[in-house]
Order: sequence, then C-alpha cells, then structure tokens
Amino acid sequence: MEEIVFFRRDFEEPAPETDEMPSEKTGPGRLFEILQAECGNLIKVNLLFFLCCLPIVTIPLALQAMNQVIRTMVQDQPVRGLTHFRDAIRQRPGRAYAAFFLVAVPLFLSGYGAAFYLRYAGEQPVLFLPFMFCSTIFLVTLLASTYLYGILSTGMALPAALRLALTLGIGRPLRALLAILFGYGLVIAAVLAFPLSFIYLLLIGFSLPCLLANFFVRTILRQYCGEEPQ
Repeated sequence: MEEIVFFRRDFEEPAPETDEMPSEKTGPGRLFEILQAECGNLIKVNLLFFLCCLPIVTIPLALQAMNQVIRTMVQDQPVRGLTHFRDAIRQRPGRAYAAFFLVAVPLFLSGYGAAFYLRYAGEQPVLFLPFMFCSTIFLVTLLASTYLYGILSTGMALPAALRLALTLGIGRPLRALLAILFGYGLVIAAVLAFPLSFIYLLLIGFSLPCLLANFFVRTILRQYCGEEPQ
C-alpha cells in the first residue's frame, strides 16, 4: 500500500559536522524555493512553449521540451531556459509525437465513449458496462500521463516508459491525482476563464502547472528512474 505522504525530502541530509548546519527545506518550503529561484525561467519556458504551439503541429515537440526543462528545475539542476528548451525540442521528435498521440488518442476516444454511453445508460442500463470500461481507460491513461514525460526525460525507450508509466499510474495513484489536480486542473480552469486569464496563460499558465505536476511525482520518479534527465 502506498504511503500517504505527499511531501518528502528531496535529498538525503548529510551528517551535520556542526550544530549550526541549516536543515534542508522540504514539502511546500522546497516548492517555494524552486518557484523563487526559477521564476524567470518559468516565464521564459512558458513563452517559448506558447510560441512553439502556435503552428499547432509542433505541440507534441513543445510539450516534451517543456516537461524536460521543468523536470530539470525540480531536480535542482542548473537551467538555461532558452538553450535547454531549444535542445530539448530537437531531441527525438518521433518519440515526442508518438508519446503525445499514445496519450491523446485513448483520452479522446475513452472520454467520448464514456460520455456517449452515459447519455443513453438511463434508458438502457446495460450500457453502464461499456461506460465503466471507457471511464476506466480514461482514468488509467490520465494517471499514467502524469508520469510518462518525466520517465521519457531520463532517456528510457518509449515502450519501456509506457509500461512503467502505466504501472506507476495504477500502483502509485495518489501523487498522480495531485499532479492531475494542480497540473491539468489549473490549465483547464485558466482556459475556461479566457480571455480574463490571457496574461496568466501567456506568462506562467502552462509552465507553472507543469512544475507543480512534476513536483508531486518527483520522488517516485527518482526512486524508479534515477536523477539525470537526458
């Protein structure tokens, strides 16, 4: 059973040599440290993501690049927003498109199917069975997607990354649910509030939810994938 602890130490504390060694911040304190240190890079990455999404067909590349740069921030490694984003968007473009459609297609089909069967299930109760099936596929895909891009940033091959993401989505769902709430949830809320949220979306409307989602799953990914993004 998964331990219900949403915040853990990011690193092992070294044995203190003196009583004056400051203790490492964890949980919300660690998150605020990252936000303070990377505020400028978050804006840069968000603007780059926004611009790279304008041609529409480049959305999978931009999504992979943003997740890779944000994961580097979460791991407390040095980030140069423009340089790292440019390098990440050029890496394995075929894998970026494959990962995007392997998530987007099941989400769309299962979501549409669940809505369709639910609409008529009141008249034909037997339709609750395909509704439950579609809902399960939708939920599992959503949970797995919160882990997938972080796993891919380690350089793992796509088939192995998919298997691990599905395993973690089913076996370690609590942090994935938090990632969904603060990641996808914030983006959806901002889009629904458009045009009032235009400035927010332009500056940090995508990079901030991405950082929060990566922050919640960071310790699990470190446990299964190690530290270094590739």
